[in-house]
Amino acid sequence: MTAVKIQMRAQRSAGAASISRLSHGASPSAEVSSNFSPIRTMSHRLRISRTWAQRFADHKIAVPTLLRGAGLPPGLFKQEKVYVTTAELFALWRRVGEMSSDPGIGLMLGAEQRLERSHPAAIAVMCSRTFGDALQRLGRYKQLTCPEEIRVHRNAQEAAVEFFYVEATELQPEVLVDMVLSWILTVGQRGTDGQIAPLRLELTRAVQHREIFESHFGCRVRFKADRNALVFRSSDLDHPFVTHNDELLAVIGSQLDSELKARNASMSLSEQLKDTLRRSLAGKRPTLPDVAQELGMSARTLQRRLTDAGITFQQLVEDSRRELARHYLKQSAVELNETAFLLGYEDANSFFRAFQGWEGTSPGEWRTRHSAVAVEA
Repeated sequence: MTAVKIQMRAQRSAGAASISRLSHGASPSAEVSSNFSPIRTMSHRLRISRTWAQRFADHKIAVPTLLRGAGLPPGLFKQEKVYVTTAELFALWRRVGEMSSDPGIGLMLGAEQRLERSHPAAIAVMCSRTFGDALQRLGRYKQLTCPEEIRVHRNAQEAAVEFFYVEATELQPEVLVDMVLSWILTVGQRGTDGQIAPLRLELTRAVQHREIFESHFGCRVRFKADRNALVFRSSDLDHPFVTHNDELLAVIGSQLDSELKARNASMSLSEQLKDTLRRSLAGKRPTLPDVAQELGMSARTLQRRLTDAGITFQQLVEDSRRELARHYLKQSAVELNETAFLLGYEDANSFFRAFQGWEGTSPGEWRTRHSAVAVEA
């Protein structure tokens, strides 16, 4: 049984787990799936930090050669703001893996300790109250800088952290997987002064370099897994950060929140709601109060604005599901049962019935037909 099927069964028996907004880790009862970064509109270009150029250079990776090999503009990192698509991001990190002879290059790049190279969002993360709070802020502020969606699946015993790229049409580069999971480890250990350690590392790849990974993460590694994830004890998310600083967090956080507000202000109400719904679907059906809280308004205010705009919450939920269903079905790596889970359905049959109503055909037939069209093109 796949991890997704296990999650779906656990959620059904628990009355459908909710998507928590608790500091990236809800109360340790039934399993909870939490998403903390947005699924943006398709074909959106995403911002990455300019500091990567120096970090690559520090590890003997020639940036001009790297960009040329990845098919990216030679002046990419000289721009004031650097934007790439998910496909370009993947090409960049694949090339990093090809250029470096060190199998641990991703791990080292994820273990960056120098705050002067950090985006203000990363500093805000380190000022958080707990590890769970840090993960929540990390996902929230990544809306300003990164294309990843961070997911935390938490039950009474364990909390698994993984990254997801909604626009991906190919597997995540292994070096990128290593980097982001190593970074999560760095955040947790630095914030708690080394007081937490992961239970295990799960990787979808075949067995390779086991000693390097186990030495770096300090835990056993499960290869050929169903996901790429770093698994902690559930209680680790409640561990306080020794780096907690309310005053600094207030200063940096207010600026970041202003940037987020400006970003949201440029979006219509429908766009804001769909953006929120897309990152709230996995594992449950979002409610209007849930979405209102995420948008920083009361349920009554949101309902009034929907009425004024002639929009219904139910229709936005269905529109978001339909858009994402089409996207997921174009990715052969995403199974039909997993698609149902990602769209917030309690079981695959409910998704199949809904999709039949939208498209007049089954998800499997739709995928086959559109795969054939893509091949012919």
